Formats: sequence, structure tokens, C-alpha cells
Amino acid sequence: MINNVDLNSFKKIYFLGIGGIGMSALARYFKLKGFEVSGYDKTPSPLTDALMEEGILIHFEDLGEEIGKQIDKDETLVVYTPAIPKDMLEYVFILEQEFTILKRAQILGLITHNSKGLCVAGTHGKTTTSTMLAHILFSSSLQCNAFLGGISTNYNTNFIASTSSNFTVIEADEFDRSFLQLNPFASIITACDPDHLDIYGDEETFLQGFQEYANLINHDGLLVIKKGLPLTSQANVITYSLTDEADFKGANLRSENGMQVMDVVFEGQIWNKISLGLPGIHNAENALACIALCIFLGLSETEIRHGLNTFSGVKRRFEYHVKTEDIVYIDDYAHHPTELKALIDSVRLLYPTKQISLVFQPHLFSRTNDFMEGFAQQLSLVDDLYLLPIYPAREKPMPGVTSDVLLAKITAKSKRLIAKEELVEAFELTSNQVVLTVGAGDIDRLVKPLKEKIKNTVRF
Repeated sequence: MINNVDLNSFKKIYFLGIGGIGMSALARYFKLKGFEVSGYDKTPSPLTDALMEEGILIHFEDLGEEIGKQIDKDETLVVYTPAIPKDMLEYVFILEQEFTILKRAQILGLITHNSKGLCVAGTHGKTTTSTMLAHILFSSSLQCNAFLGGISTNYNTNFIASTSSNFTVIEADEFDRSFLQLNPFASIITACDPDHLDIYGDEETFLQGFQEYANLINHDGLLVIKKGLPLTSQANVITYSLTDEADFKGANLRSENGMQVMDVVFEGQIWNKISLGLPGIHNAENALACIALCIFLGLSETEIRHGLNTFSGVKRRFEYHVKTEDIVYIDDYAHHPTELKALIDSVRLLYPTKQISLVFQPHLFSRTNDFMEGFAQQLSLVDDLYLLPIYPAREKPMPGVTSDVLLAKITAKSKRLIAKEELVEAFELTSNQVVLTVGAGDIDRLVKPLKEKIKNTVRF
């Protein structure tokens, strides 16, 4: 039984796939706890560079059985990500030698069994919402620990540590049913639009997975869900919405002095003029969910207002890189049609007179195939589209599923398919323009060169 694993019986923690956003947060946690931490990853990255600077040993070659010279099964707990190929030589050796080996999600489950887990689940918005929640709590009297699925702009890390708090904020990932390993005291669920159908098979099974997750919350806990989600719980349930009547209703969303502001109506009260540090319609909804959970935990209005006002967001979530009167450049992680809609709607709300030029990299052949019509519909709403080839990640190509097929379905007035290597040179800059780079693959590597091109072209 996983619950019977005693983490303190090990001296070393070895990570297979240490450079992943979730894995690296756990590596930092165990390093802080005094364990000897090391790991493997396929390629160097800014995250692995940062971990190595923090004193964690990392190698980038599959050592096979040679890894046995660095770690032994009596002292070492191995943590792996499902993204590791099953024929990886180190992985095969570790299994053959019968090391104690657990998935990242199982480790998070152990942590939530030993603290009060505040988990954020949902097809969209969970990274921003969990990071927002962590910031509100960490800057309050309660504080928290947090394992985040992105790099917090406020703290420049994906792991937040407190020596005094028993609360742990965790992004609850539905991929591979990982969130079913957790033990949430309270949870937010932002959305359950079907995704990862390569894992779940169909929409009904996907929703069943979310219901199983909701069932994990005890009767004395809390489930905060967006109004309209078809989920129930034995715990207390609170709904939130910007558009529908709900327990927590956002009203009069507006922009004042460059800040997004809304009023919040709940339990016969009105909190007027809540200032949000992060723009976007979807982020206003995320804030409603955080407000509801923080009130349940006992935070004051003053603490909640301060946390929301000072929240700076998450890297690659509506992240500004250039913001002038003539041109705005935003990078975003959106990789599902619903996320694209929220992003484009928010940009239209903020910049109604500007032309939207969007660079999109589809993520996964299976997702592109499952939501081809939805992607085409949303990408047709921009003025100028640059479409990159599909980023395969863990998948092999699927016959008939290409960016060419997607492009043919898109009706944007200006559209083209372009290789990632050709994008920056070919990208056309105009005045009165919003530039968006969007996707969950390696499109982030275009951010720096595109930003430089904009700065060199536009007069600041």
C-alpha cells in the first residue's frame, strides 16, 4: 500500500524526468527536507539549470544499469513521471532490481495524507488558480506550502515552502487519472470539458473520473465548482460564476486605471471593487473560486483583497512580454478550444480596436483530432493566423491528422502554415496590433527571439 510508504526511511530521492514542471517542484521539496536529491532528464532546460544551481545533481544520458553505481535500493526512493518511455534502460533496471518506485502523483498523495491538501482541478485554469490561491494564502496569516504546475511570477518558482503551515496547495492533474491519488481536504474544480480522450476513451468516462475525484473530499471539507458542472460531493459545495446566478457571483467586470476590477456578491454581502492583478475574463472567474475557498479557511476580506491585488500571474499564462500603445505581445499556454476562446475573448475585451495576430502550435495528434472543429472555430476568430506543425510530445503521428488539415478548416481572413524555424523572420509587425504565441509544446522557445524582433522594430 502506498499509504504505508515511509518517506523518512529513505536518504536519497532519485527522479526520472526531473526537469518536468511537477517533478522539479517535488525535487525542491525533498532537497529542502534534507534528502540527497538527483535525477535524469532527456534534455537540459532553464528548469534543470536552476535545479543544478540549487545543488541537485542531474544527468542527461540514459545510464542503464550504470545508475546502480549512484543509487541503491535500500536508501533510495525513485520517483518517475508517466512520460518516461517504458523501455528506458534506467527505468527497466530500477524495476528489475525492485527499487521502491512511485509516480509523482503518488508522492503528492502521500504529502496530502500528512497535511491539509487544498487541490485545484480542472481541464482549464488549474495552474493559474492554484498559483493565485497559493499567493493569497502565503501572503496571509495562514501561509501554505505549494506544488505548482507553472512558474509563479511573484516567487519565480514552482514550489513554495512554509515551516509553519499545515496547508498544501496542489495542482490536481487529471492526466493519467493522477488526481485520484490525492487526499484533498478542500478543492476547486474550474472546468471538466473533455480532454485526454486518449487516456479516458470518451466524454462519459472522463466526467466519471472527475466525479471520482470529487468523491475523495470528506464531508467536513469543501468543493468549490464553477456553476453548471455536473458534479456532486458529500462535502460542502459552493458554486461560482461571472454569468450565472451562483453562491459567489462576479458582477460589473471592468477596467479602471489599467487594472481589472469586479464586484463580488455572496451570502447577502457585496465586496465592491475587487482589484485583480491579472487581466482576463477567465482569471476573474478563477479569483471568485479562490475567494470562496479562502473565506471557508477563515481569511479576512483585507487579506484576500491584498492577495488578489498583488498577484502577478504565472509564466506562460497571459504573460505580457511587450506592452506599448502600438503593440502588445502576450504568451499563453492555451492548448484546448475552450482555453483559446477564453484567451481571445479576453484580448478582444481589453484591446477592442487592435488587430490580433496569433501564432498557434497544436499539442498532441490525439487532441488535435478530437477537437479539430473546435480549434478551427476559435482560430477563425483572429485577424492573422500563423499555424505551426503539431507538437507530438509523447505521441506518434496519426494518419490524416496534420496542421494542413486544420488550416483548411480555418476561415480567418489571413492564415498560413509555417515552420517554427521560419516564424520570426516571416512574422509581419504592424501598429495597433496584439501578438499572441499560444500552445503547450516548445513554442515558448520562440518568445525571446520574437520579443527581440518586436523591440528592434517598434519604437519605444
